[in-house]
This record gives sequence, C-alpha cells and structure tokens, in this order.
Amino acid sequence: MNQNGLGLYIHIPWCEKKCPYCDFNAHALPVTHQLDPVLEMRYLKQLLLDLDQDIETFGITAELTSLFFGGGTPSLLSSRGLGYLLAEVDKRLPINSTTECSLEANPGSSDQAKFVGYRAAGINRLSIGVQSFSDPALQRLGRTHTRSEASAAIHAARRAGFSNINLDLMHGLPGQTPDSAIADLDFAAQFSPEHLSWYQLTIEPNTVFYSTKPKLPVESFLQAITDQGLDWLQSQGFARYEISAFARSQALQSRHNLTYWRFGDYLGIGAGGHGKLSRQNTTLEIQRTQKTRVPKDYLASPNRRMTELPIKERPIEFLMNACRLVEGFALTDFEQTTGLPSSALEGFITKGAQQGLVSASKGQITPTAAGLEFLGLRGVDAKLAALIVVAVESLDGSVQLALVAESHESKSFGSAGFAVGDDFDPFNRSVSGEEA
Repeated sequence: MNQNGLGLYIHIPWCEKKCPYCDFNAHALPVTHQLDPVLEMRYLKQLLLDLDQDIETFGITAELTSLFFGGGTPSLLSSRGLGYLLAEVDKRLPINSTTECSLEANPGSSDQAKFVGYRAAGINRLSIGVQSFSDPALQRLGRTHTRSEASAAIHAARRAGFSNINLDLMHGLPGQTPDSAIADLDFAAQFSPEHLSWYQLTIEPNTVFYSTKPKLPVESFLQAITDQGLDWLQSQGFARYEISAFARSQALQSRHNLTYWRFGDYLGIGAGGHGKLSRQNTTLEIQRTQKTRVPKDYLASPNRRMTELPIKERPIEFLMNACRLVEGFALTDFEQTTGLPSSALEGFITKGAQQGLVSASKGQITPTAAGLEFLGLRGVDAKLAALIVVAVESLDGSVQLALVAESHESKSFGSAGFAVGDDFDPFNRSVSGEEA
C-alpha cells in the first residue's frame, strides 16, 4: 500500500429514474422506486463476498482511510441495511474515528427520513445531489426533486447531526445564464455547506442527452459563468483544491477523492466497481480490478477481472489525475506511486513549462492558472483545448512524455478520464459529481 492509505468504494447500482445526462452504471428500479428488502440483503451479502475475495487475493489488513458509497442512488439503502454492511466491513477492514465515510444522497423526502439512521450507522460525510436550485432547470435535467425538497434535505441532514456536507451543483445547464448560475451558488450559501462540487454539465455518449442534445449556453456565457463562479467561490471562503472541488478548509477536502487524484490505492466492490491496488515484490506491481456491471449478473457472482497496469500507462494515469490538483504533485510521489524514476517526466515538464501550463520548483510540479483553465471547468464540454498526455516509448524502452493540445467534446481520456466534480471515481464513473 502506498502512503495515501486505503480507500473503499462501494457501488449501489440502482436509482429511482435514470437522468438523461447520466452515463454511470445506474439502473432504474420498477415503478415502486423502492429497493426491495430481500433484494437489498442479497446485494449486501454479495458485497461482503466481493470484499472477502479482494482481501484474500491481496492480503489486505490495513485500516480504511476512506469509504465511499456511490451510485446509482446509495440513499435507496435502508439505514438498517447500511448499518449491517458497515459493521461487517469494520470486522474485515477496521473503520476508525478518522475514517471518512461518505454517502451520496438523493434530496427526495424518502431519503431524508433515513439520514438519522445513516449518521448513527457511522456515515460522517453526506453528499447531496442537488445539481440546481432552479425548478425549471431541475425539470430540464430530469431530476425527481424540487428546490424545496433539496432545501428540506439539507436541513434534515443538519438535524441528523451531519457537520460535513457536500452539495453537488452543475452549471452550463440548458437555458442557464451567468446570473442564474450565480443564483444557484447564492442559494446554496444560505446552508453553509462545508464543501461544494461545482462542475459543468457534459453530454456523454449512451445518454438521452447525447441522442437528443439540449441547447446549451453559448461560449461567452460559459466563460462568464466560469469566471464569475470562481470569483464567487473565493469570496465566500471556498478554496479550490481541484478543478471542480471547493472546500472551506484543508481538513474538509474529500479524502476519498484525494486518494484517486494522488494515484492511491482503493478497493472497488459492487456491480461495475473498479479497484486499484499496488504491492511491492521485486518491482512495484499495480493491479486493476473490475467487477461485472449488470446487477443480476453480479448477484449471481461478483466475477472479477484483474489486469496489471503496464509501466508505459502509469505516467499517463498518474498525470491525468494529479494535474487536476491545484497543489500539483511532488516528483517523489510520482516515483513512489508508479515505481518509475522522475526522469520519465522530463518531456512532460519541459513541454508543459514551455506552454505555460505547469511550473517546476524544488521537486514540486504545479499546474499554472492557465494549466487549470486548459483542463478546466469549461474544457470538458465547451470544445476547448484539453490536456492529453501521450506516452512515447524510446528505443531503449524508457518512457518519455509529451503534451499535445487537442480539442474534444464531452469525452473522457483513457481509463483515468477527465471526470469532474466531488468524490468521483474515474473508473467507476465516467463523469463525476455525486449523482444521486
């Protein structure tokens, strides 16, 4: 295990209704919109079998740094079922007083009623998938909640004892103006959230929005929304620590997400879950795990595919995530997490500095303001230049890197992706935000 500790991602694949922009591994429930207790227990038992298999395969005994329930809609779980699962996880991988335990929640009233039980079970960070406080915008996004329900959910979370709350907000929505985008942020401010995920709507393949594209704001509006939004967030005391993640303090940054961004180790269980584990033998081995995606197939068997991450792909995956962090990364961290010498990044550092995208000082590589904009909040969906890291093998087999500017439209790059938003898993979800 590397110095970033061990995370555990648990995927809950069901939701009440799949939103037209969603390309996550999410499956709509029947008309009742409720998770059947028998089905819930079958799935929880399978999650534990899945976890046991990973623990045995990798010989894991570490305590968890973070645990994250993503989906789908994890708040479909009953508080009793969640409590049972957390207690069983704790028996296998200790959950201590400092472990960040996050759960994505839908703002609907049925979910709100569970918040007290979730807090009692051990969840200490709640992420509420608001997306917008505008009812017309929510309708266009296909969301099942209203502004009043979102407000009620946040108040319910506070009453339940949650002192660490993330709100997920999208911008660049159909019909949105700079004023209406800032109005969403203004409305969010009254709840004093500890963390905001503020990210642009992207149109992904295999979604309803991809086949019937909505009319998105023009480029000038997107730029104005980005500029004004960043100014607003700073004025309200939110420090930007990743392209689309903003926290009141360093202590309130998403520890689970930081594990991904710092190329740390994590287990991924549940339908479609992915994991990354490193272990030192004669060389550093990095294994990827992937579980079967379809819930009924997963319930039959959590079939696992394991692949070793090739050496030539490690710099790409590391940089795709680390370059999203405002802090950048230390060359020593690159060496420790990839098993490669820092000289492998000479091409990247040289080209990046020449283009004004990164700076290098005392072994620390930091994206510039231009570099963050290059990847940035608008870059995913606004056909702007995006940073692509290309691996090139030299004749002697060493890895060199170059920077290439290429325009793209709502695409993830490689397995690492360009996911944006809070608490994303770039492997478990192709676009981020805490969709619930």
